[in-house]
Amino acid sequence: MTPALLYTYRRCPYAMRARMALLLASVPFDAFEVVLRDKPAHMLEISPKATVPVLQTADGLVLAQSWDIMAWAFSHNDDFGWWQRAQTPDNRLMVALNDGVFKYHLDRYKYPERWAVTDRSIHRDHASEDLLKKLESRLQVQATLGGEKPCATDLAIFPFVRQFAAVDPSWFASQPLPSLRAWLTYFTQTTVFNACMTKIPSQSLTHFFGLGKQLRVAPTDSPPN
Repeated sequence: MTPALLYTYRRCPYAMRARMALLLASVPFDAFEVVLRDKPAHMLEISPKATVPVLQTADGLVLAQSWDIMAWAFSHNDDFGWWQRAQTPDNRLMVALNDGVFKYHLDRYKYPERWAVTDRSIHRDHASEDLLKKLESRLQVQATLGGEKPCATDLAIFPFVRQFAAVDPSWFASQPLPSLRAWLTYFTQTTVFNACMTKIPSQSLTHFFGLGKQLRVAPTDSPPN
């Protein structure tokens, strides 16, 4: 398979979910680590929205939304059922909440100066009510959002929860969210997350081959309880 071209930024949670899907589906891709203050002309040409991730396939298809990139990746290889298990109404709702109201409050909690926020704890508490407590309730009765086996919904949401937890780790650790914390710890230690977070040179291409079938099923080895 001819590699796709992925414009990405290592710390962006949207780009993380795209990279993980491509790796798990064993779709080869060339990653271009974007410097946000100096975005490449070709990226801006194919995607005027000018945000990462952006994927251009070998046949010229351009995907500028991370969830669409995940769908495209798993359409090539989903023997493990990552995408299939993500298609339940509950999982679709969780992604919508994450990408909508939770992201709104996360931005204002993490970057209050950008939004002229005087009390970021208001947004912290809204984020917790709108998504984190709902996740905790589900994860108390099942190991992952995919059930006994993880799914694309887990991949799509956990980079944002990880970002939220890092704003004030002491506060996050003190909350009655034990199942959510165990889930977060588990996914941050998976092979796929560590692979997707490999540091690569900025403003140049780095080729990724995917994880292969054996490693693709590794997240089922020790799911959180």
